[in-house]
Amino acid sequence: MPWIILVLAGLFEVGWAIGLKYTDGFSKLWPTVGTVAAMAISLGLLGIAMKSLPVGTAYAIWVGVGAVGTVILGIVLFNEPVNALRMISVGLIIAGLIGLKLASP
Repeated sequence: MPWIILVLAGLFEVGWAIGLKYTDGFSKLWPTVGTVAAMAISLGLLGIAMKSLPVGTAYAIWVGVGAVGTVILGIVLFNEPVNALRMISVGLIIAGLIGLKLASP
């Protein structure tokens, strides 16, 4: 269960990272409210997951899920560039996340 909670925390991290773009420097009320709510939920879930997972592994997975998800949504929502080096780099992050999962209790 802590792994599922951790992945959910990472998905909420994606939500707030993307939400930051829509806040327009925190000048738009509802995107700001949603972004702050996603931040709180993400950190809360991370804290719950860290009760039973190693702190280094949990934090790295949280950041990695957030990074990969944000890159993918940046491509889909904001037409950010897609090139081989970028996709290889995302693949390396995913490989690292899998390695951390396999190496953890």
